Amino acid sequence: MTTSLPPGFADWLRLREPADAAARSAELADAVRDRLPTGRPIVVHDLGSGTGSMARWLAPRLPGPQRWVLHERDADLLALARAGRLTAADGTEVSVTTRGSDVTRLTAADLADAHLVTASALLDMLTAEEVERMAAACAGHPTLFALTVTGRAEFTPPDPLDSELTAAFNAHQRRTVDGRVLLGPDAVDVTVAAFRRHGVETLVRPTPWRLGPEQAELAAEWLTGWVDAAVEERPHLSGPAATYQKWRLTEAAAGRLEVVLHHADLLAG
Repeated sequence: MTTSLPPGFADWLRLREPADAAARSAELADAVRDRLPTGRPIVVHDLGSGTGSMARWLAPRLPGPQRWVLHERDADLLALARAGRLTAADGTEVSVTTRGSDVTRLTAADLADAHLVTASALLDMLTAEEVERMAAACAGHPTLFALTVTGRAEFTPPDPLDSELTAAFNAHQRRTVDGRVLLGPDAVDVTVAAFRRHGVETLVRPTPWRLGPEQAELAAEWLTGWVDAAVEERPHLSGPAATYQKWRLTEAAAGRLEVVLHHADLLAG
């Protein structure tokens, strides 16, 4: 996977991290803990780790000692991921190593020492073929994929343009990039089917972002990108979308906008 990261991507990850943490499934994190070995260090491989937000959320919920291996192709994001200090649920310091990896090319051998594989906000950016390879590599290890978009956004107050922009955004999520047909909101179903072909059952839980007045900055940033992507996919929407975006941003700044952006967490194995 060779797609370049947009400018300011690390700032976006930092802005969204509290909403991600609030949305992830505590139920599936508890189920993960029950699947881990006892009496020896736990090794976790985190795919597409970004700045390490998954480790910051999950490591304190798991017993120590732990060793996290963060896979990420962007060196600047890996440098940010190395900067923090993590502790396990029992206060044990967590060891973190980083690898510059194309996660779509990892094999079972790359993950051979894993007791757990994780990822966050990744699957919708992959293709069906990449998910199939990932499922093959992860089969045999408990695997927790968090925060995959599912194609639904709910707004308060509602507007007639909501559904048309949502459809346009979802089409953009399924676009073809450098010959890769992205899964977008189909990713959860495709991933469940891929694991099933490897004899691995999955649990799926809804994990929506719930953005209100306290998350106005995130809501505004997300909304801007959401509308821009929708218009890129369907340029005929540019006129009404500009008016819509201006109104929504005004509502967000005034603390009157609420958004529920639907995601799902998936636990395989």
